[in-house]
Formats: sequence, structure tokens, C-alpha cells
Amino acid sequence: SKSIGNTIEPEEIQKQYGIEILRIWAASSDFTEDLRISDEIIKGSVETYRKLRNTVRYLLGALDGWTDEEAVAPKEMPGLERWVLHRLAELDGQVKAAYTVYDFKRVMSLLINFAGVDLSAVYFDIRKDSLYCDPRFDTMAAWDKATAVFGTRRRAARTVMAAVLERLLTWLAPVMPFTTEEAFLESHLKDRAASVHLLLYPETPDGWMNPELAARWTKIFTVRRVVTGALEVERRDKRIGASLEAAPVVHIADEDLIEAFEGEDPADIFITSGATLVNTAEGKGGGFTLDDTPGVVVYPEKAEGIKCRRSWKYFDPAGADPAFPDITPRDALAVKAWDKTHR
Repeated sequence: SKSIGNTIEPEEIQKQYGIEILRIWAASSDFTEDLRISDEIIKGSVETYRKLRNTVRYLLGALDGWTDEEAVAPKEMPGLERWVLHRLAELDGQVKAAYTVYDFKRVMSLLINFAGVDLSAVYFDIRKDSLYCDPRFDTMAAWDKATAVFGTRRRAARTVMAAVLERLLTWLAPVMPFTTEEAFLESHLKDRAASVHLLLYPETPDGWMNPELAARWTKIFTVRRVVTGALEVERRDKRIGASLEAAPVVHIADEDLIEAFEGEDPADIFITSGATLVNTAEGKGGGFTLDDTPGVVVYPEKAEGIKCRRSWKYFDPAGADPAFPDITPRDALAVKAWDKTHR
């Protein structure tokens, strides 16, 4: 109470951290109970703001030069992109329902988890190679069939990121009005309205919801978590410097788990230069396991070959394009498409 001097003035928080931090604190608090505030709680709100702002900032960078002409229909997208669309469809209903009953704490919990786990720790991490190294849309005139496979993957990733950004900005606008307005004015959305606060919630197609696909990716991420744990040990013990130096062999006893990877490249998902899945129990012994994921054993073998100067993946130079012997065939396709359209 003010009488005993244990209060924090809102003006103090505004001066030190900015008004958005105070709004995040308020939105993250349960107003049905006594509200708690302290320096530590405010620092938590600062960290929440940092994570959400960095997520939006990453999306703005990844979408540089985006136009709707680049968009790919969901049916043409890889499974990972369709999983993100499923998560957007889930969140769309959950966030709107929470706002309807003024459950701001629920909104913040949903969006913090989505930004920190689904996006930053999973989707952005997996797709950064595609964004940096797959053929760009502005080289499409020079694509052949092989180039189009990788170019379409990058287009799909940017299509999904455009959908994510639009929804994040509209969902976060009531809580972070200044930050979302600033981002809106830097985005491809700026011509749709005079302000982010005049945008309507985007319609989310029913077809994005796909529980069966989501269940399959839950299995994939279960295996990925074990592989990530194994690679962290290898880095900690300085046997590798980065995950791309590895080509893990993963023994998976559960046939359903290994079938979940059908049609997917496990090396892309694990962010390694190669990966082998074996449908057996533990092999030679001494592999990495997690207690809560029985039946998945990882042997983090070193990747063979040479290091690509463009993507940093290790590959067999015997399969390289003779004109580009020091980069992977995928990277060679991207470079050739660029040269044909920009020189």
C-alpha cells in the first residue's frame, strides 16, 4: 500500500522500460486475484517483450521484398509449412475466444509459447537454411524442374511467414500498440489500412486445420528433441562445433515414429548435413537417449565430405556441379539461377 511505501509507480516503469512493458505486465497478470509487481516480475515482462519483438523483427527481415505474387497454395507446401498453418488455425480460435472473455493472460500465454517454441525453436531454426540458400523468387525465370523444387520450398516458407506476421500483429496490437504499429508500417501490410489498429482479424481457412498432420509432426518433433540433445552433448564436449558437422544415425524402435518421417528429409529437420533412420532398437550400445523418450537412440556420427562454402553443409564433392565444385548441388542451382537473371 502507499501508506507503507511498498508500491511501484507506473511512471517509473514507463521511464525506465517504456509503456509497452507495463502493458505486457498488466496483460500477463490475473486480474481476478491480487496483482503482484516487483522488479523481478517487470524484468520478466521485459524478456517477454524482447522475445515477441525479436520474433516480429525476424519475420520482417525474412519477408523483405514480399509480394502476394510469390504466394504458394497450401496443397503445394511441404508438410512443415502445413503444420504451421495448422497451428495458426488452432491459435486463431483460441486467441479470439480469450479476447472475447477478456482473458488477456491466456492470450499472452498462447502467443509467448507460439513465438518461443513453435516459431523460434522449431520453424525458424529449420527453415533458415531454405531462406538463406534456396533459389529466390526473383530468379524464377531461370528455374528448371530441379531448381523449382527448392525454390518452391522457399516460396512456401515466405508464404507461411507472411500469414504468421499478419496474425501476430493483429493479435498483439491491443497489448503492444506502438511496437505493432511500427512493425506494420515496415511490413507488406502497410497499404491495407491506415494503421494496424484498423486491420480486421484475417480470416483463417478451415482447411488449415489438420489434426492428423499435427499428430505426425508431434512424432517427428519427439525424435528431433532426442537428436538435439545428442548434438548439444557433442558441442559441449567439443567433438563438433555446429550441428551441420554431424550426420546422426537414429535407431527408432517404434514403427509409427519412423513412418512419420515418410516424405521428409530428416537431415533438414535435425539441421545436420546427413541423417540415417534405422527401425530397430539400440544398435552398438553407448548411444544418446532421453529417459522420457524410450526407443529412440542417437549415434551422432561426424558428417563426411567437404564443407559447402555457401550453406556450410558437408557433402560428397563427387556429386558437385563441375562449374561449382565447392558448393552443394542445391546451392549450385541457386547460384546459376541468380547469374542468369541478375547478370
